[in-house]
Amino acid sequence: MVLFVMALLAGFAQFGAISSLEDVARHFGHVVATGHSLKSAVGLSGSVLGIGLAALRLASLGALPLAALADRWGRLRILRDTLVVGLLVTAVASLSPGYWFFVASFALARPLLAATSTLVQVVTVETSSTARRVHRLAVMVAGGGIGAGLSAVLHSVIRGPNSFRWLFAIVVLPALIVPSLLRAVPEPHRHSIDSHTMRLGSVPAHLRGRLTVIAVVAFTVGMITGPANGFTFVYGEGVLRLSPSVVAGVVTASALSGLGGLLLGRQLAHTIGRRWTVAAGVLALAVTSAYAYSGGRTSFEVGYFLGVGAAGLLAPAAGAISTEIFPHAFRATAAGWAGVAGVLGATAGLALFGWIGDAVGGVQSASLRVPALLTFLPLLPTLVLLARLPESRGVELS
Repeated sequence: MVLFVMALLAGFAQFGAISSLEDVARHFGHVVATGHSLKSAVGLSGSVLGIGLAALRLASLGALPLAALADRWGRLRILRDTLVVGLLVTAVASLSPGYWFFVASFALARPLLAATSTLVQVVTVETSSTARRVHRLAVMVAGGGIGAGLSAVLHSVIRGPNSFRWLFAIVVLPALIVPSLLRAVPEPHRHSIDSHTMRLGSVPAHLRGRLTVIAVVAFTVGMITGPANGFTFVYGEGVLRLSPSVVAGVVTASALSGLGGLLLGRQLAHTIGRRWTVAAGVLALAVTSAYAYSGGRTSFEVGYFLGVGAAGLLAPAAGAISTEIFPHAFRATAAGWAGVAGVLGATAGLALFGWIGDAVGGVQSASLRVPALLTFLPLLPTLVLLARLPESRGVELS
């Protein structure tokens, strides 16, 4: 339960930048009612928004050394410090005098919160039995999703010219109780420390092949989820002109499809295995995300709803295989490298999506179909690399 709360808080704080982005763009930009560009619709250009979101993702690279420290200093110490400081830095964003201060604040918080999410996953794996591991990972993913959904709901409820400031400021309160909550979580058993752990971020040569495959797949997932999630509120509220309450309603209702995806993903991970569940989830995520941006309210609502389900399908198996195939001494480090690859993929995806969106000018037809297709689909053939990984279903942790 405590780890679930940690996942929820990290999800809430990280998603705040996305759920409030349309408000932030309008507050610091200039909307032109008669224009047909993305900038005239939401106040800032697609390139500026894409660069800002890409900067947030790129900042998550700092999660690697933080996660690797958990292999040397213990999981719970780093988990506590990264979450508390990450929440406090997020609160500083409420004081933003301009768009780039907002970006800088979240860029400082992002690696801390990303490390928190990574370590919640690692601790969950290490404190779970083989039979319950995927089930508990699904619960942690649900916690992060609930946190993100709560951010969207509060964004729709707290309205006004400075509404985004209140959304960021309230994270100070949970930051105060995190240390006391974590006292109830046992530190996972530490196996003998290998000499490689003395070199922060390194893994032995015999593990680098499987880590490379994990990283390539994580990069592909990042190329999809970065822009698919990052432009949700900008597209829904700024391009389609849906009210914040409608967009928040879509996000909230998608909790049902997310839960269904988690349950299905948990079952498939036990039956067909981790690797092919990941492949099916990524394929479904790419198709549904492209459909969400293909034009019109119905496509957006249906595509987003199904996309959350696809993400739920993918998450438990991806979290399991990326940790189960590595020994304890390098598990957090490997998870950190997977996070780095996902960040680089999301950064590239956001930049490419925003640039193509500006180039094709699809806002006039209320569609971002072209940037979606050209960003989400080209890297899908990399999924064949999953066949090179060992199947970790039923494996005992080393």
